[in-house]
Amino acid sequence: MRGLFAAQLKFYVNARAIIEREGPGGRELLLQRREKAGEARRLEFPGGQLDPYEGIIDALKREVREETGLTVTTFLDDVRRQAYQGVSADVECLSPSFVYQTTRGPVDSVGFSFRVRAEETLTARGDAAGGHVWLPLADLHRRFLAQPDDFDWLTQGALAFYLSGPS
Repeated sequence: MRGLFAAQLKFYVNARAIIEREGPGGRELLLQRREKAGEARRLEFPGGQLDPYEGIIDALKREVREETGLTVTTFLDDVRRQAYQGVSADVECLSPSFVYQTTRGPVDSVGFSFRVRAEETLTARGDAAGGHVWLPLADLHRRFLAQPDDFDWLTQGALAFYLSGPS
């Protein structure tokens, strides 16, 4: 029975960008509003699903470009990226800033989050995303504590982890 049930489930692998910059009041993070039919228009970090056999970092850069118009220029944590080419498979190993996995919820997924900097011109509307906003870290923290439902469920988990870490 487990095999039959498993065949009906979808499992998603994602890459998410926590895009940081230094603003007048200190560190700011970029969030965007989800603009996809049938989904709540909540704030989220840029990112999305990997295509088959697409590298995690390649997917991250593609998703950031599609959703924001920005180009990832710097990884703020050492990703230790190493590729291995074997006889029967190629394997990429790396260290994201942090990993998430849903253990209950609307979508079964695992994802890799990276703290990055990005440049270029921020688009008004990207692929299923708009309403991009740079939020000062202190304001973001207060808003998250006061109004967690302003953020999608995945971003709620990511923010709880991010905000609990070293500053």
